[in-house]
Amino acid sequence: MDIDTVYPQLTACAAEAARIAGGVGAEQLCAPTPCKEWDVRALVNHLVLYSSHGLEHRALRKPLPDALVARDFTAEADWAARYAARLDRALAAWSDPAVWEGEVDLGFTTMPAPRIASLITKELAVHGWDLARATGQEHRIPEAAGALILAVVEEHADVYRRYDGFAAPVAVPAPASAFERALATSGRDPGWS
Repeated sequence: MDIDTVYPQLTACAAEAARIAGGVGAEQLCAPTPCKEWDVRALVNHLVLYSSHGLEHRALRKPLPDALVARDFTAEADWAARYAARLDRALAAWSDPAVWEGEVDLGFTTMPAPRIASLITKELAVHGWDLARATGQEHRIPEAAGALILAVVEEHADVYRRYDGFAAPVAVPAPASAFERALATSGRDPGWS
């Protein structure tokens, strides 16, 4: 994977996650999500931290500060607008081809930059879907993004399951889109509501 393969899908999934975040009402923050252990507030905080701050910090090769990790982003009335602006900053950082070169130190391991970008694209798409489902919104991503997400999920599913990031895969009826198959492989029911 490289900038030409991943960056357009990263951009599309970021735009969709920002749109969905903008549609979350304060009254929905305690609602359940497809992520059984998280309500909407916990899901939003995870999404904002790793898919915007994390995306930018990985591009800059900087660790995430502890203060960000512990922060409740939803405590700010304009959290969704701030999230969209932070995503724009992160995408601008990743638009530089030099950022896609070399390794990114995660503190516990290193990974090639394109792999990090593809994993965060997966976070944006899958957790964007989680958030859309939890708040009664439509989730839309291009077929090319769905195909990329499926490839990423299939490649990393065993590791995610080992650390409780994914549940056991679920059956999905045919015909199913690549993204629906990615959701099912990650342990999500594409029909969850």
